[in-house]
Amino acid sequence: MERSEEKRLLLALKKGDMKQFEFMFRFYYEPLVGYALDIVKVEAEAEEIVQELFLKIWRDRKKLKIRHSLAAYLYKSVYNQCMSRLKKEKLSREYQKYALNRTVAEINTDEILKYEELNRKFFELMDALPERRQLIFKLNRFQGLKYREIAERLSISIKTVEANMSKALQYFRENLQDYNLQ
Repeated sequence: MERSEEKRLLLALKKGDMKQFEFMFRFYYEPLVGYALDIVKVEAEAEEIVQELFLKIWRDRKKLKIRHSLAAYLYKSVYNQCMSRLKKEKLSREYQKYALNRTVAEINTDEILKYEELNRKFFELMDALPERRQLIFKLNRFQGLKYREIAERLSISIKTVEANMSKALQYFRENLQDYNLQ
């Protein structure tokens, strides 16, 4: 696009000419997405960056100041947004790595042994539950079914489900009270 065409386009854009904005969008969108994709490597992110740029241009069209060429402005804006996004992602990955390493380092062998013992005891206790109570407990706690869903599945009343869950939880509380469960 020639410099004189760009000037006309920018003047029309500042006046709120939607047709000229749509023309600019159609003319530059795909090449800008391709450019952003070369940098961020994820198509959805590249498209989002370019769409955000056009949204910003439309929103700030009245105070838009482009000193050189429109194309240079657009490509530089996309580049800056890509670099900003990559920097944020890098910081996020570094923080996640730091947090994971810190968490792993803070877990000591004593805690692991206590957890394994508690886990073993819990499943031992669960195996000792009466068969129906064990099934109701597993459906609720492991499969996430609501009491009503369990009642329907087992063709029993909701009150029966509630009573069995109450007895199972009481049983666990009584038999796991020696473990510091906070």
